[in-house]
Amino acid sequence: MSETEKVTREDVITAGKRIAGSIERTPLIESEVRGQRIWLKCECLETGGAFKLRGASNRLLQLSEDERQRGVVAFSSGNHARGVAIAARRLGIPAIIVMPKDAPAVKVEGTRAEGAEIVFFDRYRESREGIAAQISGETGGTVVPSFDDVHIVAGQGTAGLEILEQMPTAPKRIIVPCGGGGLASGIALACPEAEIVIVEPEGWDDMKNSLAQGKIVPVGVDAPATLCDALQTPHVSPITFGILQDRQVRAVTASEGAVRDAVRWAWEKHQLVVEPGGAIALAALLSGEIASVEGTVVVLSGGNIDPVLHAQIVAEQA
Repeated sequence: MSETEKVTREDVITAGKRIAGSIERTPLIESEVRGQRIWLKCECLETGGAFKLRGASNRLLQLSEDERQRGVVAFSSGNHARGVAIAARRLGIPAIIVMPKDAPAVKVEGTRAEGAEIVFFDRYRESREGIAAQISGETGGTVVPSFDDVHIVAGQGTAGLEILEQMPTAPKRIIVPCGGGGLASGIALACPEAEIVIVEPEGWDDMKNSLAQGKIVPVGVDAPATLCDALQTPHVSPITFGILQDRQVRAVTASEGAVRDAVRWAWEKHQLVVEPGGAIALAALLSGEIASVEGTVVVLSGGNIDPVLHAQIVAEQA
């Protein structure tokens, strides 16, 4: 990470002030796991159904008038897509979103409903970054990455600032879902005294492997299918990797079964609709992969799940 790409806690604080009127302050609710009081940061209740509006708003609010007129281009399986689309609509900015053909219908429809143009691609054969770059070259639009951007990371970190303000005592441990690492690295900056634990799907644990090897390692070509579409990032970025490496975060994985259990638990205990990728941090805690200790915060990062799939999971036997 070069000097110009470094993100600081001050950047997160500045982002919080910038986007205060553009996002919802999501609830932090009390719960209990294995006899220990824990807290759930409900980013699934953010406008657009995920934390992504934070970073998108912080990035788009800093565009010049000329950049706004030329529009923005983003690539995402859904939550970042919708976050960018919402922020763009509010600011009157044209938005083109590159989305995988197999993105959940609820995410596609949500993005389209915000007025964005969608360009589909095959996530197994085509490069979303390459397609976005091509569109940007043709339109002059600004590419807005989902995590490889200092302003995006700073915006996502505002969720951590809210946790500090909402907790009755300082959080000891914050468990965060991890795809590209934008949310986790932003929260790591915002909450320097808390232990940060990241959770990835089995087979999509490129951040875990990167941290273990001390260099960025991409997801294997034989990565398994996963319900956690929001966390299917082929590789992390120097920005997010650098922050999490500096913080010496712990990284673990959660199984598909544990994720389904977490989705069901969130509904049964708190009537919260949480998508698989958004429930993966909770999955690691409930399964015992991460110990339940007093002062633990679990981030529920998104709630955009197909209603039929949610009903199926909720109806399953624990």
